[in-house]
Amino acid sequence: MAVLGELYQRYMELVYGVCLKYYKDPEIAKDSVMAIFEELVTKLKKHEVENFRAWLHQLAKNHCLMQLRTPKNLKTVEFKTEIVQSEETLHLNTVLEKEENFRKLENCLDGLTPDQQESIRLFYLEGKSYNEIVDQTGKEWNQVRSLIQNGRRNLKNCMEQTLND
Repeated sequence: MAVLGELYQRYMELVYGVCLKYYKDPEIAKDSVMAIFEELVTKLKKHEVENFRAWLHQLAKNHCLMQLRTPKNLKTVEFKTEIVQSEETLHLNTVLEKEENFRKLENCLDGLTPDQQESIRLFYLEGKSYNEIVDQTGKEWNQVRSLIQNGRRNLKNCMEQTLND
C-alpha cells in the first residue's frame, strides 16, 4: 500500500488529465481518479507491468470510456420525423444517382480506344482473367494488362471530370 501511495502521488495528475479530457467535468474526473487507483490494488496483482506510466494511462482511458458507455450516460435526443427523409425517398434518390453514374460511365467507356473498351468490358463486365482475354483477343499478356490499366485510368479521369462538371 505504501508503494501504491507513492504511485498515486506521482501519477495522480496524469490520470486526472486523462479523465478530464473524457469527462469535461472536474468533479467527475476527480471521482474517477479515486476509482482508478482503487482498481490498481486488484489489477496490479493480476498483471505484470513493464511500463507503468503507459499501462496506467491506458487503464485510465479504458475506465473513462467504460463509464461513458454505461446506459445512464447515454443521452437520447428527440427529433421531428417530418424533417427526416423517408426510406422510400432515400432509396429512390440512391437509385437515380446510381443510374446517372452508370450513364456517365457508359459515356466515358465510349470515349476509350476500341482495344481499351474491349479489354475493360471483358475484364470488369464479363469477369474474364488476363489469360482468358489474351486467348480471346490474340493480344500479348503485357498488352492486355497495359490496355486495362490505361483504360481504367482514363475512365477514372473521365468520371472525375464529369462529376465535377
